[in-house]
Amino acid sequence: MEGDQRMQEWLEKMKKEGKLREPTEDHRMRLIALQNRIRREIIKFIGVGSKKSFEEIKERFNLTDTQAKMHLGLLEQALFVESIEENGKKFYMLTPRGEAHLEHVELK
Repeated sequence: MEGDQRMQEWLEKMKKEGKLREPTEDHRMRLIALQNRIRREIIKFIGVGSKKSFEEIKERFNLTDTQAKMHLGLLEQALFVESIEENGKKFYMLTPRGEAHLEHVELK
């Protein structure tokens, strides 16, 4: 139940910030993000309760800056990851949606 409540609170926050799209568009964005193997692997690489730097992700998947920005941008738009900045470095962590994807889809 705790996870469900956290998800609801997060969804409300996304809605208030204008990041949550209408259901059909939201579903379309999620499908676009997840149809690519690298993006699914990035979600697994970041993992629950962890954060990875832009450089770590780029190096792990042998991506150029442009490729990494494109993949991470799509994952952010689909609300699977969010970025934070610490000491001038960009880090990515899973949102409750990204964590739910790992728990209910990838790790089964």
